[in-house]
Amino acid sequence: MMGERDRRNLFDVDGRVIIVTGASSGLGQQFAHALHAAGAQVVAVARRKDRLDRLAAECPGLDARPLDVTDSAACAALVEDVHQAYGRIDGLVNNAGVGTPAPAIEEDLDQFRHVIDVNLTSVFHLSRLVAKPMLAAAQGSVVNIASIYGLGSTYPVGDASYAASKAAVINLTRDLAGQWSKRGVRVNAIAPGFFRSEMAEELFTSEKAHQRITLATPMRRTGEPGELDGAVIFLLSDASSFVTGATLAVDGGWSSH
Repeated sequence: MMGERDRRNLFDVDGRVIIVTGASSGLGQQFAHALHAAGAQVVAVARRKDRLDRLAAECPGLDARPLDVTDSAACAALVEDVHQAYGRIDGLVNNAGVGTPAPAIEEDLDQFRHVIDVNLTSVFHLSRLVAKPMLAAAQGSVVNIASIYGLGSTYPVGDASYAASKAAVINLTRDLAGQWSKRGVRVNAIAPGFFRSEMAEELFTSEKAHQRITLATPMRRTGEPGELDGAVIFLLSDASSFVTGATLAVDGGWSSH
């Protein structure tokens, strides 16, 4: 039976080595701040070095490393370097993503492929890379950032590549969980609702779009900064030790109807 001491430490990520992709802005930056504040050794990666440098200045001890998640060789080198530097990798937050809202009939095929490459292929590749040391250690947690648009369509906006990639991330999460969980590595996803970010900025600056979103959300508002922190810490900590292959919607009830 779990003792009081264990219960108090359920959400403890202190000292855990956790890689966060897309950490230079938006949700990724928020995740990096939250995990750093919780005591984790955060390895924050993104393409924009100047923003990573600012993040590192705000979070002393955070390890900031430039990375293009579509560069498979660079991803492999990063995971190897992190494992050598710290001797372990405890968690990965696959957050990097892109979207290009457009009617499907007008979306450029090369752009569709790019979205799939960033939002899906990189998730598979990085997950597989970190799984090797995690499986050897028989412990680890991968958290994939999906979207409520992976649970339904982007109507009336229109963003087929984004919706397809995020739906695929959700089923990829299930499949990797099925393959690795018996060996100690859990894989879960978070499906955020509407949170302000560079990619979603238009939804917040357009009064009409913002009103449409809030009316479709049972809580009648969009997400506030920090309201995803609990979900990501939960899935990276021992509090979720029997949770794998799950997708946690953090969306104010949007996906409930």
